[in-house]
Amino acid sequence: MNDFASHSYWILLLPFLSFLINGLYLCRKDRKSAGILSIVLNGCAMVYAIVLAVQYFQSGMAPGKVLAWEYSFLPFTETLIASVGMLLDPLSVMMLVVVTVISFLVNIYSMGYMREDLSSGRFFSLLSFFSFSMLGLVIATNVFQMYFFWELVGVASYMLIGFWYHKPSAVSASKQAFILTRFADSFFLLGIVLVSYVVGSFDFSVLNALEPATAAFSGMIDLGFCDISRSGALVLGSILIFTGGWGKSAMFPMHIWLPNAMEGPTPVSSIIHSATMVVAGVYLVARLFPFFAACEGTLNLIMVVGCFTAIFAAVIACTQKDIKRILAYSTLSQLGYMMFALGACTVVGENTINTLGYTASTFHIFTHAFFKCMLFLVAGSLIHQVHSNDLDAMGGLGKKMPWTYWSSLIACLAISGVPPFSGFFSKDEILLSAFQNGHVIVFGVALFTSGLTAFYMFRLFFLAFHGEPRSAGVAHAHEDKAMTFPIVMLAIPSLGAGYFGKEIFARYFTPGMLQVPLATPMEHAAWVPFAAAGVAIVGIAIAWLFYARPYANVKHALDTENRSALYKVVYHKFYFDEGYYAIVREFLFGGIAASAKWFDDYIIGGLVKLVCVICQKAGSLVRYLQSGYLTFYIGTLIVGVLLWRYLGNLPV
Repeated sequence: MNDFASHSYWILLLPFLSFLINGLYLCRKDRKSAGILSIVLNGCAMVYAIVLAVQYFQSGMAPGKVLAWEYSFLPFTETLIASVGMLLDPLSVMMLVVVTVISFLVNIYSMGYMREDLSSGRFFSLLSFFSFSMLGLVIATNVFQMYFFWELVGVASYMLIGFWYHKPSAVSASKQAFILTRFADSFFLLGIVLVSYVVGSFDFSVLNALEPATAAFSGMIDLGFCDISRSGALVLGSILIFTGGWGKSAMFPMHIWLPNAMEGPTPVSSIIHSATMVVAGVYLVARLFPFFAACEGTLNLIMVVGCFTAIFAAVIACTQKDIKRILAYSTLSQLGYMMFALGACTVVGENTINTLGYTASTFHIFTHAFFKCMLFLVAGSLIHQVHSNDLDAMGGLGKKMPWTYWSSLIACLAISGVPPFSGFFSKDEILLSAFQNGHVIVFGVALFTSGLTAFYMFRLFFLAFHGEPRSAGVAHAHEDKAMTFPIVMLAIPSLGAGYFGKEIFARYFTPGMLQVPLATPMEHAAWVPFAAAGVAIVGIAIAWLFYARPYANVKHALDTENRSALYKVVYHKFYFDEGYYAIVREFLFGGIAASAKWFDDYIIGGLVKLVCVICQKAGSLVRYLQSGYLTFYIGTLIVGVLLWRYLGNLPV
């Protein structure tokens, strides 16, 4: 195990080599070879990651932590040293498998999706860079290394979302995603600086072993502008660090960039939503979970933000007609599930905690990755055939694309939480964790959101695959083998990953604190799974009633004009986009930026111009004195001597 793990840097290097070779050589010369190379190298990384995972769990080392390799990177002081290394534990090993499998299948899919794109060589290069960045993030041994790759993930997403740079909407979406996530990342960096200053280390092992309530953190520290206790500084630092994950996972109110990021190619949307960028925020909270749990109040903040995001995004998804935006808001809602599950964990005593929420959240990261990746690939396949994102242009595609149809049905049942599909097992654990820890309101909101999820997903399913064709493009629809193969392959874990993975997650995925079995009657809430499945079935039935039953008025159901004011508000996403644009244009650009421009033009620029005028006039006077006439110089000398003699009272 150790010999094999010591060379595990190849999991990172193989996608990075794909990025370099395609970007420097094959990008313009041979687009097809670029795609093949990307598939082969990412496939090798996937095989290595799977073998590493098997050896890790079978070697008896799980759930222990293994430092595969580590090198000093940047020493700040003798004790505060940033290093780069590879940490193997159940969480990182699971993410290595998820990222490499998703990346491999998305690369295969892209061979079909990007076949006619003249820039596909550049696309495969950037896609490999995206995978490399996320892999570097999940294996990080310390928060500094994580932040380094965290920013590389942001750069990769910026280039991929704006890949079609000839489209103004794509350029705008890429800038919006980059700016909003950088805004959140600035707080993340401040949190790293503050926590490392107090603790004196970047390592996860040190941060996750902290107990801020102990005497070791009873002193005060000077931040320059105020004094704060060490324990208070750690709480503040934990909130700042969480803010980075808040923005990266697009939690409310920093959510608007994620639906707009759908302007990029669909394979990009698939990998962003399932295995890379947006999952990074949840992964950050899971990686530093004992640290957040030790900081009073931080878990409650995480729970509230996640819970509200879950229901907020689900409500919006019920009204959208753009198939990719429905899935984008679905991702927001599912990320909210993962986030509030982590926050819902209750600290029971000193160094003890009910870890069911942690287990459920990481389990949902795993199951969600496969069916959400597949759903986006399905959306791309449908768009590729009908040449439209709008559900108005679809209908009747089930007969034209049978493999896609049945795979989509599996994914929709999985995300809805219907047994025995994978999403049922992880969502059931999330609901149970909220209920066990006494968060009854959160449990109720999550249960209702589960029903909404089933409704909007089967609304999409029925409108796309059932009924009569609503555009001419449906008549020519067919299945592309390169695009259908990854979809069918992802249907397998979407069906069985929950059942076969539940024992592994229950056994190995704990956050490093002692797990406390609850001795309350709620521990045996056997009705929760039945309630979750029942709510999902009700949601599916309502969707069938509106959109798939015989003689259903689909045209009226898709109409957004003759609707109530409340429906229109939800359809327009509560006008958050317009609100952000108004703030940016009117307040930031029209107010602060315009005032700064006026100050720069008239105050700073005016002072510069005044200095220039004074220098110019002084230069003119000097020019008159330098006339070149000898008589003028002699006369000036005589006048100067006389003035010196009589006005200065100086002896000659």
